[in-house]
Amino acid sequence: MKFTLSWLKSHLDTDASVDEIAEALTDLGLEVEGIENPLEKLRDFTIAKILEAEQHPDADRLRVCKVDTDQGETQIVCGAPNARAGITVVLAKPGTYIPGLDITISVGKIRGVESHGMMASEKELELSDEHNGIIELPSGEIGENFADWMAENQPAKVDPVIEIAITPNRADALGVRGIARDLAARGLGTLKARDCDPIEGTFKSPINVTIDEDTLDVCPVFYGRYIRGVKNGPSPQWLQDQLKAIGLRPISFLVDVTNFFTFDRNRPLHVFDADKVKGDLRVHRAKGGEELLALDEKTYTLQEGMVAISDDQGVESLGGIMGGEVSGVTEETVNVFLEAAYFDPVRTAYTGRALKINSDARYRFDRGIDPAWTPIGIEHATRMILDHAGGEASEVVVAGAVPDHSRAYKLDTDRVVSLVGMEIPAEEQRATLTALGFELDGDMASVPSWRPDVQGEADLVEEVARVASLTKLQGKPLARINAGVPKPILSPLQKREQAGRRTAAALGYNECVTYSFIDKASASLFGGGDDATMLANPISSEMSHMRPSLLPGLLQAAARNQSRGFADLALFEMGHVFAGGEPGEQTLMLAGLLVGKTASKDVHGASRAVDVYDAKADAEALMSAMGAPAKMQILRTGEAWWHPGRHGVMCLGPKKVLGIFGEVHPKVLQEMDVKGPAVAFTIWPAEIPMPKKTVTTRPALKLSDLQPVERDFAFVVDADVQALDLVNAAAGADKALIEDVRVFDEFIGGSLGEGKKSLAITVRMQPKDTTLTEKEIEAVAGKIVEKVTKATGGTLRG
Repeated sequence: MKFTLSWLKSHLDTDASVDEIAEALTDLGLEVEGIENPLEKLRDFTIAKILEAEQHPDADRLRVCKVDTDQGETQIVCGAPNARAGITVVLAKPGTYIPGLDITISVGKIRGVESHGMMASEKELELSDEHNGIIELPSGEIGENFADWMAENQPAKVDPVIEIAITPNRADALGVRGIARDLAARGLGTLKARDCDPIEGTFKSPINVTIDEDTLDVCPVFYGRYIRGVKNGPSPQWLQDQLKAIGLRPISFLVDVTNFFTFDRNRPLHVFDADKVKGDLRVHRAKGGEELLALDEKTYTLQEGMVAISDDQGVESLGGIMGGEVSGVTEETVNVFLEAAYFDPVRTAYTGRALKINSDARYRFDRGIDPAWTPIGIEHATRMILDHAGGEASEVVVAGAVPDHSRAYKLDTDRVVSLVGMEIPAEEQRATLTALGFELDGDMASVPSWRPDVQGEADLVEEVARVASLTKLQGKPLARINAGVPKPILSPLQKREQAGRRTAAALGYNECVTYSFIDKASASLFGGGDDATMLANPISSEMSHMRPSLLPGLLQAAARNQSRGFADLALFEMGHVFAGGEPGEQTLMLAGLLVGKTASKDVHGASRAVDVYDAKADAEALMSAMGAPAKMQILRTGEAWWHPGRHGVMCLGPKKVLGIFGEVHPKVLQEMDVKGPAVAFTIWPAEIPMPKKTVTTRPALKLSDLQPVERDFAFVVDADVQALDLVNAAAGADKALIEDVRVFDEFIGGSLGEGKKSLAITVRMQPKDTTLTEKEIEAVAGKIVEKVTKATGGTLRG
């Protein structure tokens, strides 16, 4: 947002310097990005007078001038056609930098004649584009600083330009009036009254306006006025200077008026050439496929739902974004229809993004303009047109109604201390809010219509603290409530989160922090991408949905690393994933990803491709660190993005899922542009059951002096029987005695026949009191065979 100092002073009565204003703006949250002060470029130039101007002996277009300066008479060769004796000029002495030429003047010879400096034109000093001759000053003393002369005689040409950064919540600061209001509240001046009496229409507008019923939610109000008999042409010099200073090109008065109010009051307007409008205007949602030749001379094809303004011959304007070329005003325009409407920020942003149009109007409607100033804005613009272009105004045409944005919040003057830590007197707080446009009734503060960002009591405190200056905030140590060691404040889930991060890092993983937003295609691969998780106003098309899992972000990070030559990766992230957009539909997840090769733990140190057991080992280590029980079921009921035969669901029963590990499906890797192999795991820390008793010490070590006994069993079962079912059945034969059961062999084919396989297990029995006898061992073995046969239908292999 750019504006000039004189523009600001048209709203603010102040004697503050540019530096004081810049410092206050940054302190108020409107960060100054730059100050362009033309006077600083002119400090080295002085005023001189040409005493004589004679023809150059060797050049027809050059003159040898004798110039009177503050250092005496000097000789300068000049090629300007208006160089003549008796005129007062601007002198650049040797060693002076010329901004318009980007050179430093030195003593030189031109066609054999010495020249000690130069006399400058307006273009060479970047005052204008005029370069047909040197500057002729109507006044000025020899030796006088040219910057001082310009500041006194032509201040508009050397008006300082201030550029500030606007945060998305401060739409009101996109108008000079809003900036002046903030400075007045800070105490840098007084806000001037800039009212305009309503203009009485002398006839009914021949153009009427209607808004379709299904469009009122995105264009609730439209004000229009017909003005006949105007004379369009160049704008007044003051208006041209203001627009040029902020980088806008003056076009014609009627167009410049709309640009002026866009920056002056954050009120985008539009003017139609009324003689080119056929019939009445209709505000409606596009059906899709309509075309508009816009003012930027590009043709746009409208998509369904976009807000269009049409007449009998088709679309004439794109609501809140840009007008059309067909009904645009020209120098021949004599009758205009002035528009002031309010358009929904979200709908405008969608339309502008889809059509890739970035206009000043769209920039402001995206962030939200003042809806209550819509009827006032058309009166101001009408007055300006009548005063400078003449004409006669009709009665105002109104369609719809100004949306009600009224709201009020309680002002608790004590909250400034608790929320910000500043002590500000209550009367000062009330005075600050009043200066910012809030209306106070007792302890209730009504929010002005131009502040859509104020949405609660805390925002009132923020406004008070911002204007008072947060630089006055002093750090103070918190008072200690109780002596001694403070109680722990971390919740069990926070402790698990901390343990998970530390353990993952200790296992060699690099932590990633990715956006919670991903594109729809990636979200769909992991069970998301539906309307429930779609953002209403996304940052970009690549961030349109909330993430359903952490794996898409990790895979995207892996793809970016692989494209830069880093093939072997170990990445993890801890964060929330989303099943919907409502509170409570988010879950904390820990995810890890291994890609490429990993160093083997054998004596040779050879590398090998990562496999599912790497992910399983790391997942179990992390779950153990976070307090998960040692024994869990492993099922194959994972979602479609896991390899169907190479993953495991770690759970306590089929409905209590704690985590999943396994290979990522090859199709998913292909879609995410990741070169495999890739294995991963996801863990839900909140699903891990809390211990029944909180124990701060390690349990006692229990060792047995008795020799454990191991027995091997081989069972022939159906091919679809899972090894886990067999292991669980064997372990349940005698829970007090059987310490461990593990699979050590699988055999398929041979004499077993079709549809059968052999699973061999080792059962470890650990006696507690006495050494086991052979009879006791055989009894346990019989129970194992019985349990396995009953659970799986298997038989002991002969």
